[in-house]
Amino acid sequence: MGGPSAEREVSLSTGRECATALRDEGYQVTELDAGPDLAARLQADRPDVVFNALHGRWGEDGCVQGLLEWLGIPYTHSGVLASALAMDKQRAKSIYRAAGLPVVESGIYSKAEVMAGHVMAPPYVVKPNNEGSSVGVYLVNEVANGPPQLSQDMPDEVMVESFAPGRELTTTVLGDRPLTVTDILTDGWYDYDAKYKPGGSRHVLLSRCPRRDFCALP
Repeated sequence: MGGPSAEREVSLSTGRECATALRDEGYQVTELDAGPDLAARLQADRPDVVFNALHGRWGEDGCVQGLLEWLGIPYTHSGVLASALAMDKQRAKSIYRAAGLPVVESGIYSKAEVMAGHVMAPPYVVKPNNEGSSVGVYLVNEVANGPPQLSQDMPDEVMVESFAPGRELTTTVLGDRPLTVTDILTDGWYDYDAKYKPGGSRHVLLSRCPRRDFCALP
C-alpha cells in the first residue's frame, strides 16, 4: 500500500480497508508502505502471499509484479505483461485495435506542443499516458479560447484524445464471465474527487435498477 505514485493517499486508504477485511476473515496481515526498501522488507517478512493494494505507477504497471516474480512471492493482481500494457494507454489502445474494438482518436504529443496550440480540433482530453484515477486530466471544450496550460508536474509527453461523451459503465470479468454492469453517476465528470470522496458519485447496479428503460444497455 502507499508507495510513491500520485495516487499514494488513496492507496493507503485501500490498504487499510483491505487489511481490516482480511483480518476479519481470520488472516494474519502485515501492512507494508512500499518504499525504496521494499525488496529487503519482503525478504525479511517472507509473506505467504502479497495483497497488492498499490495504485498507479510502480504498483499497477508491472514494476512491483516483476519484483514479486523475482522474489518468488505469490501476489494478487494481473501479471507483469498485462499490468504494463494496461497502464500504458497508447499501447493498450494498440491491443484493442488489433482485437477489433472501437477506439477514439488519440496521439502522444510533447507538453510544449500541447500548450502552443490545439493539436486536434476541440473537444478533446489531455492526460498522462501512464497514470490512473483521472490524475492530471484536462478537458478542452469547443469554446476554449486556446490550448490548455498544463501544470509543472505533468510529464514531458502526454496523450491527447478526442472527447467521447456518454455514460460511465464498468464491469469486472471473472475468468471468461462478465459480472454485473455498474452505472456510475456524477454531477460533473468522473474525476479523482468523484472516484474517492464521500458522495462524489453514485453506483447503480443495472441488475437492480428500478428503471429498466433507463438502465438497458444499447
